[in-house]
Amino acid sequence: MLNSLKEEIFFSEKLKIRKKYTNTELKLYQYFYEKTKRIYPENVIVINNFIFFFVGNEYYFKVKLFLHSLRKELNKKVLIIRAENTLINLLFGFFPDIYIHDVKLKIDEDTGLKCVLVYFLSFEERAIAVGCNGEYIKAVNYIFDNYVIFKNHDHSLKIKCELICS
Repeated sequence: MLNSLKEEIFFSEKLKIRKKYTNTELKLYQYFYEKTKRIYPENVIVINNFIFFFVGNEYYFKVKLFLHSLRKELNKKVLIIRAENTLINLLFGFFPDIYIHDVKLKIDEDTGLKCVLVYFLSFEERAIAVGCNGEYIKAVNYIFDNYVIFKNHDHSLKIKCELICS
């Protein structure tokens, strides 16, 4: 188990999301700009039935007002995520509407794989975080595997949602 200082340093690491846009994502980028009355997303990522729009903190609440109509018009699971530059803030950004009780880091001694355990208090909250058939957490892990770049280190990171056992 890691000590809390090492966890704190790890979770405060700086990161960026880098992705080359597909034609579909370019169209969604333009659509988002027009729909939200001139707010550009910082990133657009389409994974299966999910569309992730990453926006700056200063625009987050303005853009959230358009979420219902975006979902209705695009007929997809649209998520608006704050474009954060630290790991812990980005993790919380992927789960904005549910209560996260705790976040821990676990490192596999054999492989060196880092696993972030996100703890929830109820089955309902964990179910929301994981999504139907685990699709949401798979999409989040895909983003971390393919598009999240850490500034100081190269990390292989997996996110798991767990239930607090009391």
